Amino acid sequence: MFTHAQIWRGIDLLAAHAQTSPSGLARRAGLDATTFNPSKRVSADGSKPRWPSTESLTKALSAANLDFESFAALVLDRNGRSVLPRLEMQDRAGAACFSSGGLPRGENWQLKPFPGLMLSDAYSLTLGNQDLAPVYRSGDTLVVSPQSDIQPGDRVVLERNNGQISAWTFLGRNAQELRLAPLDGKPDERIVTLQDIRWMSRIMWVSQ
Repeated sequence: MFTHAQIWRGIDLLAAHAQTSPSGLARRAGLDATTFNPSKRVSADGSKPRWPSTESLTKALSAANLDFESFAALVLDRNGRSVLPRLEMQDRAGAACFSSGGLPRGENWQLKPFPGLMLSDAYSLTLGNQDLAPVYRSGDTLVVSPQSDIQPGDRVVLERNNGQISAWTFLGRNAQELRLAPLDGKPDERIVTLQDIRWMSRIMWVSQ
């Protein structure tokens, strides 16, 4: 039996399989574009989990040309472990691999087992270059969550509008700007305007 988190992660994986976003998958299935949005996954006050209807899931599977057995395989591998979309970042990824919200997009993602992580939107990035050096280097794997709440002190990955992807410690924000610090702890605070940021995601776990 799937948990609430597994079902919603499965829908995110299904959208990635169909090379679209959850809202794009909903539209393709003839549903309201907001059907699979994060806001629809809990009650309005955030106190109760909400589940997708059998009808909406069936329509989404049909739109993605996948049966339920294959859908289950997206969520769990044969040993019952969770799986995540994974991107091998050999070159600068940019808009071809990420939606404007920082979610997986395109054909370069693979599904890989990842035991124990129960975040419906998480994915992993395996670095193939030195773009995030000196703290993260080629071969390191980062698990990030685009929709997790970001608090001061959290480490984040962000993409600028020019396609540059970088990693920082989040210090705070206001209506117009982000305050960031280098991961190496140097006292070199940066101010970045929100207009310059395409997406930002919290780093949840790192393997080095």
